[in-house]
Amino acid sequence: MIVREKEPMRLHTSFRAGGEADWYVKPESPEELLRVTKECKKAGVPWYVVGNGSNLLVSDTGYQGVIISMEGFDELNTEGSILTAGSGVPLFRAANTACREGLSGLEFAAGIPGSVGGAAAMNAGAYGSEMKDVIHSLTVLTADGGVRTLMREELSFGYRESSIAREGMLVLMAEFALSPGDTGEVREQMEELSRKRREKQPLEYPSAGSTFKRPAGSFAGKLIEEAGLKGLRSGGAMVSEKHAGFVINYENASASDIYRLCREVQKRVKEHAGVELELEVRLLGDFSGADRKEEEG
Repeated sequence: MIVREKEPMRLHTSFRAGGEADWYVKPESPEELLRVTKECKKAGVPWYVVGNGSNLLVSDTGYQGVIISMEGFDELNTEGSILTAGSGVPLFRAANTACREGLSGLEFAAGIPGSVGGAAAMNAGAYGSEMKDVIHSLTVLTADGGVRTLMREELSFGYRESSIAREGMLVLMAEFALSPGDTGEVREQMEELSRKRREKQPLEYPSAGSTFKRPAGSFAGKLIEEAGLKGLRSGGAMVSEKHAGFVINYENASASDIYRLCREVQKRVKEHAGVELELEVRLLGDFSGADRKEEEG
């Protein structure tokens, strides 16, 4: 198990921003994970589990507690049409392994900037497909410290949610039920989706992907663009001019820059369209200083 003190979280989030975590721990087995969470609970120390930090904004003041990284859960193998992946496996790696083994179904996930555990818990999706379409089962650590395997129908998947977070569970491993496919055709489909992403998304800048959840009956990017907010900046953060649904780290943005820009976008879209955009990005740490500066500004 790896343990580091005062670890810069900008090294572990796709926004490339944020302060230090008091402690950064990387367990490599369910037993080590359980030991860390038990010790945190016993000591009354806050803790938070991350994959590759692709959906996370950590405040500039950092995190006063323990960050638990799931990177050590990196098992990846196939048996027949079932692909088994540890929660810390990046989605692109799982998709490429499926392709190499002649399995189809994970093509949509190749460009999602996340890990298997986080993607499964939030039912990540793209191009009309979601994780719930291919998940066969999840092995989880329950809130009371037990290890269970839950089948897809037990996970209550919804739009960008599941029962995993609601019930305080942590994903340890996922089994994907895929279909036999031609490796060349699967690779071609992945490359086509990759091309679409490069054309439409600002992949050349650090971001957390889609910053806001899709509101009922519309799209966040469409509402933001209609409010005239493409190119809007706060410090080094900017609403992408390529895709308005992305807030990007344009020029050495602080976490406060990104946070204030997100708040301003929410405010202006509410004024323009009467729609309250909800962040898809998760906030970790204290952003009260950014709120005060926003009020003063």
